[in-house]
Amino acid sequence: MFRLTGQKALVTGGSRGIGRACALMLAEAGADVAINYAQNKEAALEVKSRIEQGPTKCLIFKADLSQREQAESMVGQIRDSWGKLDILINNAGIWTYGEMGQMDYRIWEETIRINLDGVFFVTNSVVPIMKKAHQGCIVNISSTAAVRGEAFHSHYASSKGALVSLTKSLAVELAPYKIRVNCVAPGWVDTDMCSDVFKDKDYKNKIKESIPLKRISLPEDIAGPVLFLISEYAKHITGEVLNVNGGAVLCS
Repeated sequence: MFRLTGQKALVTGGSRGIGRACALMLAEAGADVAINYAQNKEAALEVKSRIEQGPTKCLIFKADLSQREQAESMVGQIRDSWGKLDILINNAGIWTYGEMGQMDYRIWEETIRINLDGVFFVTNSVVPIMKKAHQGCIVNISSTAAVRGEAFHSHYASSKGALVSLTKSLAVELAPYKIRVNCVAPGWVDTDMCSDVFKDKDYKNKIKESIPLKRISLPEDIAGPVLFLISEYAKHITGEVLNVNGGAVLCS
């Protein structure tokens, strides 16, 4: 088992789905974890309760990370409470429908602001803390849509493609400070984000059959690779994009 005892982590969008699984797995490995949520306080409190059943601590914050002031305030409060921040998981994001030629600009703007600007605002606030400590790990949650594209979701694919470029750029920029930056790119994951699509059982089964491993990922299937990239076992890995999709999209 990877051990992260004494380390402090921030997982954005940590109240549900992949973020929740990451937060719980980090805590199980010994890290104290801060999470943010946008609306569902009950879900965030449930994660906090689960984490604090063990020896680790959890901070929760309601924050719209597309708003710079809220993102910066959250990071500042974590710094003031813990004095450091070793791990950042940029997970918060949305996935909505948008047909080019008929897409309202507000749909495009909302996706870019949450999926990309939010990552920038949080990361830009966290990096000085990590630089001061001369260490840190950042993992960005992208998507296979970043490399294969996704019809009727071009705004989502664009935001996730940008995260891949951001990951590679920051990996080189921050390496002198012993800050590693990597990316995990999931395929289909059985989360609330996909619940509307998966209501169609025939379509869900069609997706499952299209995946060589014949199963749709659970959030824990993504959290495991995230934990690996944070661990000492990955200490010489930076700038990597780890695709986790059951073989559905094979890309380098």
